Amino acid sequence: MEKSQTGKYLKYAIGEIVLVVIGILIALSINNWNQSKKQDIAEKEFIEGIKNDLKQDKEYIQLIISHLNPKIEAYAILDQEITVLYEMDKNVLDSLFQLYFVSQRTFYPISGSFQAAIAGNEINAFKNKQLTREIIKLYNSTYDRLVDNGKITDERWGYLIKKYSHFRRTESFSIMNETQLSELLDDMYYHFSQMKYYRNQLNNALSEIEEILK
Repeated sequence: MEKSQTGKYLKYAIGEIVLVVIGILIALSINNWNQSKKQDIAEKEFIEGIKNDLKQDKEYIQLIISHLNPKIEAYAILDQEITVLYEMDKNVLDSLFQLYFVSQRTFYPISGSFQAAIAGNEINAFKNKQLTREIIKLYNSTYDRLVDNGKITDERWGYLIKKYSHFRRTESFSIMNETQLSELLDDMYYHFSQMKYYRNQLNNALSEIEEILK
């Protein structure tokens, strides 16, 4: 009888252990499912947030490029025709200078959604690895270089408008000889070369943004 009771208790204990293990496995499975669902929701919200930010970035980059293009075109004409225009058509010359000396804009990204995902370390758990890599490259590489070169562009612009503040105020250049005109073009080229490079970087960033927004 004692052996029979011991067997029953042993079977009962084993059964209890099995039930506990099954319960734990079910609980873990439910917890994993909940975590996976939370991650899916977080990833969806992250992508939606990033795309909203990038749409605004895209619009602003396009606006900046639309301001840079006339300046670049104006310099190309001045570089070839400044002496002739100075002697033959001062009004056209002043108009080109006015076009070039319009205030410039530089780009700074909207990064709230990206920074939030980085701060919470959520981004490493997202399932869409290809998209995540593209987003990280855009913010940590392309945007960083873009901001740095925007600062250089601003510095060169600051030098230019300080030296020629009289023109910006009066919108007309005073009498200048050939040497002074050449110096003016050189000073403008110091800014122009950086501005042209900056525009190329803006276009590259625009291509990356459009790829992410597909």
